[in-house]
Amino acid sequence: MFGFVGIFVTLAMVFGGYLLAGGKMGVILHALPFEMMMIMGAAIGAYLLGNDTHVVKHTVSGLVRAFKGPKWTAQDHQDVLCLMFQLLRIAKENPVALEQHIENPGESPIFTAYPRLAADHNVVSLIADTLRSASLNYDDPYQVEDMLSKRIAVLREEEMHVPHALQNMADALPALGIVAAVLGIIKTMSSIDQPPSVLGKMIGGALVGTFLGVFLSYGFVAPLANRLGAVVKQDLGFYDVVKSVLVAGLHQHATTLCVEVGRQTVPEHVRPSFDTLEGALRELKKAA
Repeated sequence: MFGFVGIFVTLAMVFGGYLLAGGKMGVILHALPFEMMMIMGAAIGAYLLGNDTHVVKHTVSGLVRAFKGPKWTAQDHQDVLCLMFQLLRIAKENPVALEQHIENPGESPIFTAYPRLAADHNVVSLIADTLRSASLNYDDPYQVEDMLSKRIAVLREEEMHVPHALQNMADALPALGIVAAVLGIIKTMSSIDQPPSVLGKMIGGALVGTFLGVFLSYGFVAPLANRLGAVVKQDLGFYDVVKSVLVAGLHQHATTLCVEVGRQTVPEHVRPSFDTLEGALRELKKAA
């Protein structure tokens, strides 16, 4: 919602101020289709040239993600802590019984009790693979912890490709606007024999290119890149919560302490309160 409000405010303030100052939209509207074709066409072409198919395919979904906001809610953070509590408790009490849950998470009643978590491949594989590695090498939890950190780092690098690509586009747009403006000046110079009223409109149309390049860059593309980067970082923080619980479990801390370590890692605005989480864990203990 705030994204669309931001677009409206940007357009209203820029063009509203221009009109109130006595500007005329005729010149801008006349030149807009041609300048937009040159600037955005070149920007899209450069984007395709500078990025691989993975980044290009995920660009549209990334823009949608920027407007929708972070994926993981406060309830999801509480659910993942409850999920980890159940798995770590089984790992301590009956490690053999844990195998059926981590080898086939799709049929595990623990995982399927949380559909949003079970539907995310990265969350499921991160938990299952780490617990499997821990069961194979309990004597060296630091090695498993290092593997987990590297895996999250790979996810972080992959997820940040689209925000970085959009930021590169934003950086290029002002220069592409200058290219369009120079072409407009070349066109004007070829008609130098025309009267000043005609030349004025042609020069004004050329300057629309510079305006559009800067306006699109700093008014839209750069903020979108920044917003998407913030959303990606917040979503990736969800994996850091999972990591913190798993690492505490690797060092043989009490299960409730492991979960509390994870809770403290959750960003404050989506962090479940101690009493709320304690109540949820109490219900799980009763159900067991």
